[in-house]
Amino acid sequence: MARAIWKGSISFGLVNIPVGLYSAETRDDISFKLLDKKTMSPIHYKRVSEESSKEVPWEETVRGYEFSPGQYVVMSDEDLKRAAPEATQTIDIVDFVDLEDISPLYFDKPYYLGPDKKGAKSYALLREVLRRTKKVGIAKVVIRTRQYLAAVVARGDVLTLELMRYAHELRDASEVDVPHGKEGVSEREIDMAERLVEGMVSAWDPEKYKDTYRQELMKTIEKRVEAGQLESSPEPAPKPREARSNVVDLMALLKQSVEQGGRKPAHKAASTKKAPAKKTAAKKTAHKSTAAKKRKTA
Repeated sequence: MARAIWKGSISFGLVNIPVGLYSAETRDDISFKLLDKKTMSPIHYKRVSEESSKEVPWEETVRGYEFSPGQYVVMSDEDLKRAAPEATQTIDIVDFVDLEDISPLYFDKPYYLGPDKKGAKSYALLREVLRRTKKVGIAKVVIRTRQYLAAVVARGDVLTLELMRYAHELRDASEVDVPHGKEGVSEREIDMAERLVEGMVSAWDPEKYKDTYRQELMKTIEKRVEAGQLESSPEPAPKPREARSNVVDLMALLKQSVEQGGRKPAHKAASTKKAPAKKTAAKKTAHKSTAAKKRKTA
């Protein structure tokens, strides 16, 4: 069974249904890397400043909202956290509406809702009610850090959570220049077109439609692999380990020096303490040689 990407509950009134959220789609796009034509080396994109044309490291970047051309409002991580919705594990149904009243333009991304073992009965209850009333539940849900508008829809035996677009995310259709009315189309032309449509009517079968573009691309790729038509990118140059280790050692020494407040390491002090011991031993040797000379003289 697929792994739930989110776990929580559906809530409406006093009813609470434990559920898991499962992806209802699988992306099967073919991805390509951009390569240097001469060397077949992958090309990477960098964060380059428009002003200096130099690369900018992540730690020196900020988020800015362009309020007017060239004028930005900078937003910190704290600003974003304050604006973020409270993270809950609840699909909170706020309204029930007719599915036919919702334009397909509002639907964005589908998910399956699977019941927790303890919630099977309440899951079936909501599903059957939605079936009989032909309604969908309009809900708000927080996934990761973003709040979504969503519809809880009964489709066969499964409940789906279909993420929706907010009204402000859809452009006004009046922005598109389209013909109004018949625009000179005759009734005879319309009748002829209707007969053409009727001759092409069939039952909806999603398996009938294939991604022929992807299929043709994969055929070409597989043929070239079988023919050994492969280009190899050069192996990246090994990084100078010694230079990197020297930097790490230097940083360690600097850190140790800062922690010791500039004092000398303990092993240096210990070496200076051994000097008096050597002097004492030298004195004892000199004393012994003097005593030996006196005995010989006697």
